[in-house]
Amino acid sequence: MNKHDLGLINKHKIKICCFAFVAWSLALGFLSIAYALDLDKLKMNLLSAYYSAAIKEGERTLALSGASSENLDELYYFLGLSYLKSGNYLRSADIFEIILKELKNSPFKNLALMGLGDAYYLKGDYAAAINKYKESLTIKNSDELLPALYYRLSQASFKQGQTQQAREYVNSLKKDFPHSLEAKLNQELFPASALAVKLEPDFYYAVQVGSFSSKINAGNLVKKLQGHGYSAYMEDGVSSNNSYYRVRIGKFKTRLEAQDMEKKLSKQGYPTKIIP
Repeated sequence: MNKHDLGLINKHKIKICCFAFVAWSLALGFLSIAYALDLDKLKMNLLSAYYSAAIKEGERTLALSGASSENLDELYYFLGLSYLKSGNYLRSADIFEIILKELKNSPFKNLALMGLGDAYYLKGDYAAAINKYKESLTIKNSDELLPALYYRLSQASFKQGQTQQAREYVNSLKKDFPHSLEAKLNQELFPASALAVKLEPDFYYAVQVGSFSSKINAGNLVKKLQGHGYSAYMEDGVSSNNSYYRVRIGKFKTRLEAQDMEKKLSKQGYPTKIIP
């Protein structure tokens, strides 16, 4: 398996993990005995990836609900997920905060904490995401969320440059939850060799010198950099249904190596950013 840019893949994998968790959360909701608020339409739109429709339905239901409505916290949670999946991380964070601050005894508190962590992660505030994930670990009855939390903590720690901590979370995930979706995602990213005793990701650093909406423009920059002797390559991804193409150089084992390359490129006038 070829190495991938973890900064791009991790975000994509986090979204895959979020989708699976949405399905799991919805299944729990459908098993509820009774609803004071009718949330079925909201949930079906969310599960079908009709996020705008889910948000519209959720906001309509919220406007019609009272402060004492039963399962109001559930409405907030799924509405927060809808905004998160639509890419409106600020609004989703605000909604999850309502559960945490105003509905403190809600059974959705732990889910809201993890959702808030996801909002921070997807905004690029990895330190805040780590804090929320760790806080979620301290709440009682969080065992069912441990695989998802370990996975998220490994990715956020790596993005923060805490590689040793990231390895520990990855290994805990493999040891304690070897058959979980999250362990399988890490297995796809970091396959163990035949002689490997335990799973450890191959972390590396890269220097980003451009991000384009045009694949042609990104390709032209890659060719230019390669012509100057740099090990340039292109990574593509999707954000809010829009494709983008990032041009990066190197897969360095240490951040110091990446910093040396960044200084060299900066002197030549390239806009640079170390990944992660």
